[in-house]
Amino acid sequence: MEHFSIVHAICRLALTSPNEALTHQVERLAEALAGDGDLKSAQQLKQILRSAARGQDMTPRRLVPSRGPTHVVAGEVLLPTTVLPADRESGVRLVDAVFPVESGLARPFFPPHLDRAVQMLVDEWRHVAKLRAVGEEPSMSCLLTGAPGTGKTTLALWLAQQIGLPVLIARVDAMMSSFLGTTSRNISQVFTFANRFQCVLLLDELDSLAKVRDDSNEVGEIKRVVNALLQNMDSRASTGITLGITNHPQLLDPAVWRRFSVQIEVPLPTQEAREAIVRRTFEPLVVAPSVAMLIAALLEGSAGSEVRSIVALFKKREAMNTQTQSVIDVLREIAALNSGRLSAEVKLLLRREDQDLVRWVRKTLGNRIGLVELGTLFNKSKSTVARWLEESEAREV
Repeated sequence: MEHFSIVHAICRLALTSPNEALTHQVERLAEALAGDGDLKSAQQLKQILRSAARGQDMTPRRLVPSRGPTHVVAGEVLLPTTVLPADRESGVRLVDAVFPVESGLARPFFPPHLDRAVQMLVDEWRHVAKLRAVGEEPSMSCLLTGAPGTGKTTLALWLAQQIGLPVLIARVDAMMSSFLGTTSRNISQVFTFANRFQCVLLLDELDSLAKVRDDSNEVGEIKRVVNALLQNMDSRASTGITLGITNHPQLLDPAVWRRFSVQIEVPLPTQEAREAIVRRTFEPLVVAPSVAMLIAALLEGSAGSEVRSIVALFKKREAMNTQTQSVIDVLREIAALNSGRLSAEVKLLLRREDQDLVRWVRKTLGNRIGLVELGTLFNKSKSTVARWLEESEAREV
């Protein structure tokens, strides 16, 4: 690159007071140079980025008490301009930051018992002074388990939002390294950074870092990684809130389980929760109650993310309103586009004749759905669906 020495000097001087936007642009320049084959120049820019990150890490900051609805954590205020920690070799960021204003999440839908349990955890964080007055501390760590797509990450972000704290999401893919000792060092770097700030540390895909140490298929490095994780969790226990997420709790080392004072299993959504997800996903459009009930019933056993994906397609069809079709025919078309998201039973069910489907809907939803609503789903009159049901009952006799 012509005049690179001047560009290098400008970048080096600018990064003495770095911010996220500036760092991002220098990263872009380094990537562009590497793409053009100028690896030497790209490496020099990455070197000053690493130096800037280390310098920022050592720079003293003004300590500010928590201004949120809680005094559960102390430390410095994490700002959007704060330089985030990066891997020393690759320069890849080790965490992503999500701020309460950015998340803007609605309360997740859970069964009543779980909803109350989650609220109890939030109340602990909001009433720290009352707990300490009786010699108790709020729960500072929580492990979320459950099947993929059940809303564990959404719940974690929502929890942080309730107490007005930003979330540092550890990038497990960036933390893991094939170089001996690098993964443990990255873990320590992430925890050291999180401990300085008022934040919630979120460890997603925790099983990647915290596998059982006596697994015969693993080498000694995984033991060092788990030990590093345990030591850092212990040091953070009295400093800040840590949330862990895993789809595979059976893979976690027992010692990691014990480090989490609260353990929540996030279940698949119930019929009621699925209906609520349908209604929320449909906004700003209004979905008929019978349609919400039907979609929720067809998606029994599905995760919340799968329900949202199906409803999003249905919503698009409603918004475009290109054809006049029955609700059930639209669902049949959507099923053809989402064979991997639907169970074999549902796909087989949607291939059946309308008369058989009417009987299934009535049997599944019972008195919650009347003959008029049934007819609307199939573009049939009340008398037609009544006759179909009578014929089905007669055949059974």
